Amino acid sequence: MQPPKKPKNRHSAAMEIIGAQLAMYRIKAGYTQRGLSEVSTASEETIASVEQGRRALMPHLAAEFDHILDTGGALAVGVAKLPPKEKYPIWAEEFIAYEKEAVALSGYENQVLPGLVQTGPYARATFHNDVPSLSKETIERRIEGRLERQGLLHRDVPVIASFIISEAVLRDHLGGREVMREQLRHLRTCAELPGVAIQVMPFGNTSHAGLSGPFVLLETSDHQHFAYSETQIGSHLISDPDKVSSLTQKYGMLRMQALNAEKTMGLLDRLLGEQ
Repeated sequence: MQPPKKPKNRHSAAMEIIGAQLAMYRIKAGYTQRGLSEVSTASEETIASVEQGRRALMPHLAAEFDHILDTGGALAVGVAKLPPKEKYPIWAEEFIAYEKEAVALSGYENQVLPGLVQTGPYARATFHNDVPSLSKETIERRIEGRLERQGLLHRDVPVIASFIISEAVLRDHLGGREVMREQLRHLRTCAELPGVAIQVMPFGNTSHAGLSGPFVLLETSDHQHFAYSETQIGSHLISDPDKVSSLTQKYGMLRMQALNAEKTMGLLDRLLGEQ
């Protein structure tokens, strides 16, 4: 049984279409890939990569190929209309679209800090730990996207946001001590934003409602309720009312088991003193 193919984002899919069009125009004009390379500034390997959708067709090459293959400018138009490269993994896009419109949002994390309260250096450290490794370009796009999402906490009408974070996450040194110190200061600042509540799930509890892992709950402006969870290789956006209700009950239990806001701030201050 063949493993399922990884879904392509819009940019990659459009690259494949442009590559297929280049191959069609080339064949129609009577050129092999080597033949086209001999009359253009592109190498045979570059042409093959573009036609296979592995490499983007650069604007200057699109114009050159349009002239050689007499396409009437079709390739240049296609390149100009390429959608921007994605800032988020494709499997997270639907959730992020709902997140932008959320009026209320709650999240429990036990591995890393929630993306909405991460600093740039901390976010970079999380992406550097991805396996297989991400390219530098992809990491920078992902950081940009993550920081843009944080505008949700600074709207004129702020979202009602609640975050419960495992103490283990705060005591980790992801990215190094200086990165973590900056991150703890930022987290303390976020805790003072209007509408934002941050609580820590401390070590030593005898009961714990979040043993099955992290999750997010959100409510949209038209009062739709969703839950969201991520795995190592994907994510689940949950709209089933019974499942959303179950996770909402879990979150309520977590809030009772976690430190209150005052004790959380005290813990953050102590951790900052230890850094």
